[in-house]
Amino acid sequence: MSRVLLRQSTYAYSILRSHVFELMETLDEGTIQPGARVLVKPNFLVAAPPETAVVTHPLVTRAVVEYVLQQGGRPQVSDSPAMGSFERVLRQSGTREALRDLPVVCKPFETSRSADIGRPFGRIDIAEDALDADVIINLPKLKTHNLTGMTLGVKNLFGCVVGLQKPGWHVKMGTNVEMLCRLFILLHERLKPRITLLDGILALEGAGPGRGGTPRPVGVLLAATDTYRLDEAACRLVGVDPERLPISRLARNMGFVGDTERAFCVAEGEVPTIVPFKLPATGTSLGAVGVFQGVVRRFLLAKPVIDSACCNLCGACRAICPASAITEASHNLVFDYNRCIRCYCCTEVCPQGALRVRESVPGRILTQLKKHKCGQAI
Repeated sequence: MSRVLLRQSTYAYSILRSHVFELMETLDEGTIQPGARVLVKPNFLVAAPPETAVVTHPLVTRAVVEYVLQQGGRPQVSDSPAMGSFERVLRQSGTREALRDLPVVCKPFETSRSADIGRPFGRIDIAEDALDADVIINLPKLKTHNLTGMTLGVKNLFGCVVGLQKPGWHVKMGTNVEMLCRLFILLHERLKPRITLLDGILALEGAGPGRGGTPRPVGVLLAATDTYRLDEAACRLVGVDPERLPISRLARNMGFVGDTERAFCVAEGEVPTIVPFKLPATGTSLGAVGVFQGVVRRFLLAKPVIDSACCNLCGACRAICPASAITEASHNLVFDYNRCIRCYCCTEVCPQGALRVRESVPGRILTQLKKHKCGQAI
């Protein structure tokens, strides 16, 4: 059975480093050979300090880089932020300072190469640095997400799609969340990270994955070679049924998660009891098509709304919106909900956390009915 390792940990570096090295040594099994090109892929959504719990903590990244160096590997830390420059993310997250004395390459994903990920997508553009790496170490953050409920290990690899190609995929998928999640899963299968290590020491609940969410101490690291099982374990740890989340549900339906007993492998102590996370209002996540798509979008899907008191009209949401559904008029933001595809990219990148997701009354009723049917409310 694939193991999901858990350590109760802290950002005190001597403790954290010890735990990260223990997890890596247990799972690595000699994969990182001297001279190997090792891509370390953190979650660098936007420029944000570590106390916001929006990005992978810089000391987690440092500990993994140190481990790679100890094995003789050549580490490279890379991502493609949703908004802003990679260098700004490095500085504001504290990662640049954390890595300043280590021989590690830090660079954004910039160039892509076409690669086949399978039907129905065929060949898509993926960062060359990800395709050419000998080993990928995946460092997601434990966070909620306005579109997929949670953003964990599988979705973190969507950052290997470069720049504006990411919102471009949102446009192509429209409101079909299941198809978008299929893309995430097939991209993960193409890249196949060797180890996924989840930073859940300080997590994010509520209207994540950006500054609209609420930081929450959880105090754990999770690690596994099987990203799907790690994601399911992380969900159960915070009181979320994986079957309620489109990525985990689809991964099971596609045969990437077996039916073996779901359990942590804990070296010391017990799995902590954590009060269930507050999830965002993600609506019904229906993959409507054809004539019904407009009806679903208008009446059932949750929509982004603005808190004008917090907004400073920085323009980040307008710049990222793949549907060009946000305009500015009379010193206020205006949403065209007929154009809005409900990707919630705007809520992810808002530096002030001024955007929220509001569920419609019919959508809320349908969500409650679905929860009752599944036998577990989230």
